[in-house]
Amino acid sequence: MKISVNTEIAITYLSSRKKQTVVAALGVMFGISMFIFMQSLMKGTNDYFEKMSFTSTPHIRLYNETKVADNHMLVSFLKDQSEKILVNPKQLNQSQGITNPYGIIDIIRRNKQVAAVTPQVTGNVIYTSGSVELPGNVAGVQIDEEDKMFDIQSNMVSGNLHDLNRVHNSILIGKGIADKLSLHTGDNITVRSGNGSMLIMRVVGIFSTTIKAVDETKSYANITTVQSLMGKDRSYVTDIKVNVTDYNNAPSVARQIEAITGYKAEDWVKANEQLKAGFKVRAVILNSVIGVILLVAGFGIYNILNMTIYEKIKEIAILKAQGFSGKAVTSIFLQQAVMIGLIGGVVGVTFGFLLTLMVSKIYIGAGTLKYLPMSFYGPHYFQALSFGILTTIAAGFFPARKAAKVDPVTIIRG
Repeated sequence: MKISVNTEIAITYLSSRKKQTVVAALGVMFGISMFIFMQSLMKGTNDYFEKMSFTSTPHIRLYNETKVADNHMLVSFLKDQSEKILVNPKQLNQSQGITNPYGIIDIIRRNKQVAAVTPQVTGNVIYTSGSVELPGNVAGVQIDEEDKMFDIQSNMVSGNLHDLNRVHNSILIGKGIADKLSLHTGDNITVRSGNGSMLIMRVVGIFSTTIKAVDETKSYANITTVQSLMGKDRSYVTDIKVNVTDYNNAPSVARQIEAITGYKAEDWVKANEQLKAGFKVRAVILNSVIGVILLVAGFGIYNILNMTIYEKIKEIAILKAQGFSGKAVTSIFLQQAVMIGLIGGVVGVTFGFLLTLMVSKIYIGAGTLKYLPMSFYGPHYFQALSFGILTTIAAGFFPARKAAKVDPVTIIRG
């Protein structure tokens, strides 16, 4: 393959200063590999914590929000220009249930972005075993749909979650409840609701999410069982949980559901605002560190090309005296920068991948986290290579422009 004279000269300059070339390429390599490693760690941990938040939280939760009395009735009856003020407004006495829940579920299912929908009845209860009582909350669910949405099966410690559909008045309890009440699969537990209703229920399974607040309070039962425990009919539903095909679209889908149903649709972003804030802060910190690393690498390339110009100043003058234009000289030095960037970039991408792979094998063994969560996201590698090459081009531009302005007559005479 025939290469241009400018490229040949650029290669000659680089090969004549091997140590400096290697140092510059290593700077780029280190910057790119750290970019890949940091981004992989950040995305891996973010994805893990987001996944953990979805173990019990749907993408969208539809419920009947408790409302506070306002002045709209005063405005309706006193149609004058006076200012209507409601002093010390109170919460309205209203049912927590959703009207026509199964009709609403049918409407939500028509949305092409919706992946799963399931009703739920929640209630505060007191668990009793022997003389020990424990407050908590029970979720009345359709267990097959619930398992599809939250993969409850992966959290099961003992028992079979599908026994909720086969055993009358059965219940799944968290490991914390089981430990505190000394219960095992097959034991009975007394569950009492706030209205005084009481059921003796059979423990058919024990689950562990490794989240203490959940495992020590939460239980699952068949939705009809909980409706009976709460003294409600079969149409009583407190929540409708919705999962979408892409959870990033949950906020926009939630607004659509709110507009159609008139009920409060809380998306997972609003429910986990502190978690998202932590993601953003961590992203700013990591990107700042990566930017500083690449900036340092860029200064290294700038210094090396600058030194090359001073050392090769006479050769540059001779080139210009032989008819090389300023653009040709600029091209020579920019090509050197690009070559350094490509060499450092390819090695950096490879090293970054190997480093990420090695770190992903580190065993953590805390809760459900077995190994350090790392992401192998393709666009990160392309971004790293592009950013590295652009940094080297920017670093090489000013020395290249300086070389193009060399006056051959002054240099040769001097």
